Amino acid sequence: MSLDKPYLDVPGTTIFDAEQSRKGYWLNQFCMSLMKAENRARFLADQRAYLDEWPMTEAQKQAVLARDLNRCIAEGGNIYFLAKVGATHGKSFQQMAGSMTGMTEEEYRDMMVQGGRHIQGNRYIGEDGSAQPQHQPQGSAPKPGF
Repeated sequence: MSLDKPYLDVPGTTIFDAEQSRKGYWLNQFCMSLMKAENRARFLADQRAYLDEWPMTEAQKQAVLARDLNRCIAEGGNIYFLAKVGATHGKSFQQMAGSMTGMTEEEYRDMMVQGGRHIQGNRYIGEDGSAQPQHQPQGSAPKPGF
């Protein structure tokens, strides 16, 4: 039985709900394993071999290897768990967030200090009869990796 999920209509947003949680269970468990120093060392020594110890999908493993956080989220990853992957690679949450938006760390920080993204384009499609998905300028699409 499919649930009505009007919140899925938020442009550019993946909502971490029960379905996403189930989809990303093993991906998120892998991320949590990186809380232990010995697991971080094993992962950094041979990332693919360590990932292959987890019953994740190939798409999830490829997203981790590419350090593509947007793809990890689409594959069920929770940003708070994924932060452990970034930290393992020596990246701050701010650096990770910047990589997800196609901005440098400095550009992302400056945007947030100035109040964050403008609400236009970040509402439900059709809310107030006019909201449309936000379009990024040509060439500014987020690039995988951080």
